[in-house]
Amino acid sequence: MFELKIITQFAAAHQLKMVSKKCENIHGHNWKIEVCVAGKNLNHAGVLKDFGEIKQHVSEIIAKLDHTFLNKLDFFRDINPSSENIALYVAKELEKTINSSAVQVSRVTAWESEDACATYIC
Repeated sequence: MFELKIITQFAAAHQLKMVSKKCENIHGHNWKIEVCVAGKNLNHAGVLKDFGEIKQHVSEIIAKLDHTFLNKLDFFRDINPSSENIALYVAKELEKTINSSAVQVSRVTAWESEDACATYIC
């Protein structure tokens, strides 16, 4: 099994409900997002998937999150825009765009600070 990882970032505000009083205030983070895709076989060029393609797909997803108030996005209308749910969102959106049986999203990690992250394992 091969796994590729790309890392990107975005800045956004959110407001968590029913977590802790401090997090219930509107606040922001500079999230670092790690995206991993995996597959068993390399293509004719000897790679699992071109990094540029993965970066392009992820960039389009991140553009929808960057410099927004996450609570107002449709995906987060009924769920908290927590690091866990941000990782889930990125994974689900990327699964739609990869559209490949040979390569699948394996995990997405959303770092909200240097010492706190959540990972969605597909």
